[in-house]
Amino acid sequence: MAEIKTEDSALRIDKWLWAARFFKTRALAAHAVADGKVKLNGGRVKVARAIQVGDALSIHSGPYEYLVRVLVLSARRGPAPQAALLYEETVSSKQARQALANQLSAVARSATHTEGRPTKKERRQVIQFKKSRTE
Repeated sequence: MAEIKTEDSALRIDKWLWAARFFKTRALAAHAVADGKVKLNGGRVKVARAIQVGDALSIHSGPYEYLVRVLVLSARRGPAPQAALLYEETVSSKQARQALANQLSAVARSATHTEGRPTKKERRQVIQFKKSRTE
């Protein structure tokens, strides 16, 4: 990460969210901020709002919520291991996300899965069954 900012500078929140790999594109990050899915120090922010080291962010991405503290400002998107060094996630946030992931996984496992569309033979059987019910 060649373009790391110092502590006294500031960076647009959408740029940082993209660089920290919370969103795939800057446009998605900007939409999330505009839609109120990202909160800075507990309040809503605008897309161009500058963040600083030490700020607390609440980020809703899908069903998950991340509670993070900004450690480093970077406008450059790097590999995931380096992007994870830009912030520190709270322990309660990690536990809540893991619990939700386990819950969603259990629901997905218990859901009945259909085989898709009926085959020609199955359709004929359904039609035959319906005819026999009406007679």
